[in-house]
Amino acid sequence: MSTLHIKNMVCNRCIVAVKSALEAYDLDITSINLGEVVLSKVLPNPQKVQLAKDLEELGFELIATKELQVVEKIKNAIVHLVHYQNNQLNVKLSEYLQNQLHQDYSALSNLFSQVEGITIEKYLIAQKIEKVKELLIYDELSLSEIAFQLRYSSVAYLSSQFKKVTGLTPSQFKKNGIYERKPLDKL
Repeated sequence: MSTLHIKNMVCNRCIVAVKSALEAYDLDITSINLGEVVLSKVLPNPQKVQLAKDLEELGFELIATKELQVVEKIKNAIVHLVHYQNNQLNVKLSEYLQNQLHQDYSALSNLFSQVEGITIEKYLIAQKIEKVKELLIYDELSLSEIAFQLRYSSVAYLSSQFKKVTGLTPSQFKKNGIYERKPLDKL
């Protein structure tokens, strides 16, 4: 077995795109998840080099070092938590990451800060704000419902954090009509 760690896989479409790229190599894929592909056998180095180029053209990147692999796993776990498991946002982030990565949270936190230049908590906030933007654009939920869904203690706290990150209040963002969202892999 061989595991490939791939940067910038943040959604189900990313999984489809990576799977499609891998199928061109006629590889036996055991499993594919955000940031990780398990192959039944080791990929020869010449094929790995070409695959890295093909993935790069699609906006992905093979991750070589263990540290970068762990950081990518942290990012993927947070993206999954915020964007795909809203009902679980009430879990304690440190416990969630320890359970997902089976490592001590303080070590994860230190590594993440060292590599990314921001804290895990700030990364979580950035992801939550992008989710708020998405929900505001859909215009299906009230701000109170969004605050509840994303487990903010109050609408005021959500609004305050939103303004701190974007420079706009949620209502200004909606009125503005220029919906500038960041791709999840660029946060």
